[in-house]
Formats: sequence, C-alpha cells, structure tokens
Amino acid sequence: MATEELVLRPATDEDARGIAGLHVAARRAAEPAMPPIAHPAEEVLGFVERTLAHDEVWVATGNASGGAVVGYAVLEDDWLHSLYVAPAHQGTGVGSALLDLAKARRPRGFALWVFASNEPARRFYRRRDLVELEHTDGSANEERSPDLRMAWPGEAPMAFLRAGIDAVDDEIAVLLARRQALTAAVQDHKERGGHAGRDRERERVIAERMARHAPGLGADRMARVMDAVISMSLDAWEKRREGSADGRPGEVG
Repeated sequence: MATEELVLRPATDEDARGIAGLHVAARRAAEPAMPPIAHPAEEVLGFVERTLAHDEVWVATGNASGGAVVGYAVLEDDWLHSLYVAPAHQGTGVGSALLDLAKARRPRGFALWVFASNEPARRFYRRRDLVELEHTDGSANEERSPDLRMAWPGEAPMAFLRAGIDAVDDEIAVLLARRQALTAAVQDHKERGGHAGRDRERERVIAERMARHAPGLGADRMARVMDAVISMSLDAWEKRREGSADGRPGEVG
C-alpha cells in the first residue's frame, strides 16, 4: 500500500531498532501532553522485539528519507495498541495513513487507549470518527496518568457498540454476584445485620472511592448506584434468612 512518498508495509525483525527509536523520540516530543516514558530505551527495544513476534505491526517508511521508519502501528485482535509518528513527520499525513490502514484491517471496529492529557491525539482521533468512551483515573497504566478508551465503531457502529455493552454487562453480572455474596457473608459479623444495620457513612466512603475509578459518573451518581446494589443484596440476604427460619429453602439472589 503506497502513496507517492509513503509506503505502508508489515514490519520485520529488522525494523525493531527503528521502531524503538521512533517510539522513544515521539514520546519525549509529546511531553507534557503525554507523561514521561516509563522505560529506558533498551527496555523499549526489548518490548518492540516481543511485539513483533506476537502482534500485527505495520510501519510507514518514507521514500524521501531513504526508507527510514517514520511511523508505526500495532494491532492485536480489536485493539490498536500503538500508533506513533516520528516528530519530524507529524502533520504530514503519516498518522492518517496508518489509521486508515487500521480501519481497513479491522472493518468491524477497534478500540485504543489515549492519555486524557493528550488533547492533540484526542483531537486527531475525534476528527477521524473515533468516539471517546470511558475515562479512568490511570491506576491501571504504568504512568499512573488518567486515560480514556476511544473506539472506531467500524462499518456497523450499532453492532460494535452493542457488543461492547453486552461484554460489560456480563462482567457487571459476575461482579454483582460476588458483591452480593460478600454482602451476605459480612452480615453475620455485624452487630445488626440487614437493612437495619446499614452503615451510611461507610457507604459514602465506598462511593467516593469508586468514583475515583469512574470519574465520568461522579460521587453522587455512584452513591445512587451503590445504594441500589447494597439494597438488593440485603433484600436477597433477608429473604434467604426468612426462608431458612421458616424451614423453607432459602433463596439466593
């Protein structure tokens, strides 16, 4: 795939050093919009070598620069893990060409992570039909910097987004079952169990802590969510206990 001055091709092992050098240079040039890179150059090279062995990696090379790597992208399943352009070639269409390639390779859609502070990258993706999804507090990334997931919803956006909703709903169901079981177990260790023994101050602290992981919701909305979760968990515990007291099988909610 080529234009007059740009060639996109699958990366080879021989590209590892060029990709690693580009990555380090692009990250450093992006500061302070991006937090400082978390690894020294030699570790980045090792990471790139492992990535080449397992993921789909594409490079952009410039005819005018003697075939040097001027950008690269990494795809794995429905994720665009990386898209970086050499500082001297930013704004020349390299990033757009790599993103268009990713869309062609993943027509059903893909997602990626971007630092919340990296407004230039967010603007670049928004202008090319990517949407911003959940924001995080950054506790799951190495830099501990708030980030957000963006997605290109592909040729059938409704199907892509609904598939994401279904996957999240399944995760929520598993976590709700775990939360309900733990809520039930702790009642036997409280002075008063069930709704009568609710600790509203603790629930407020829980909501505030959880809101830090989901800043898009905020503490007030999270408090309402957790009030419903705790109420239904206690309802299930009390109903099961009443059933046991009557000699009937207890219902597990």
